[in-house]
Amino acid sequence: MQLSQNKVIIELDNVVVGYDRNIILPGVSLNVNEGDFIAITGPNGGGKTSLLRVILGLIEPRSGKVSFYERGNEVGALKIGYLPQKNAIDSRFPITVKEVVSSGLLRSKSLLNNGLKSDESKQVEAVLKLVGMDAYSNVSIGNLSGGQLQRTLFARAVVSNPSVLVLDEPLSYIDKTFESQFYNIVEDLAKNTTIILVSHEMARIMQMANRHIIVDRGIEDCHAHRHFIPTDCK
Repeated sequence: MQLSQNKVIIELDNVVVGYDRNIILPGVSLNVNEGDFIAITGPNGGGKTSLLRVILGLIEPRSGKVSFYERGNEVGALKIGYLPQKNAIDSRFPITVKEVVSSGLLRSKSLLNNGLKSDESKQVEAVLKLVGMDAYSNVSIGNLSGGQLQRTLFARAVVSNPSVLVLDEPLSYIDKTFESQFYNIVEDLAKNTTIILVSHEMARIMQMANRHIIVDRGIEDCHAHRHFIPTDCK
């Protein structure tokens, strides 16, 4: 079922993000609506990743507020899947592809102690097949190529069927043979998932997104057909 739009699920109200004395985002406001597919671009150092990290709660804003809503009611958090820009996992760590993906289903009780439920095992198997990593299920991540590891981390981000999916430069490590399939998967997920995606490669993404945002030490909704620099949006 297609998500209804115009219902705010994430609200940034006058949020300031900075590191030491360097202000990256000076009092920005943004509403993310249920069903949005938001494509984000902007120059390096402009604050794209900082914006995602403050939404995810990985960093605290210096001031302002980040709020989350379900059915019009404010909640403490949403179920968010996240694929970071850089691999945040040590490939030397002795963990298999299946274990990495399963970690996306972590509950209050440790999976290591309780294992996966039957339906969760099926979820993991299905998503591994979706990204073409089912044959590598029991392979240690140290034996994967960069593209295979990226597919594994992408699977971890989507395995829980999150209500919001955040992707930071997901194509950076994706191998070209999987790129077309990646677009197809994201397009299908967008039918039932709110998506926030940062990328410099916007040609295909722009065809799927309903909102285009420039982040360059501020936030600007862009209504131009191309939006690689802020002046394109005027």
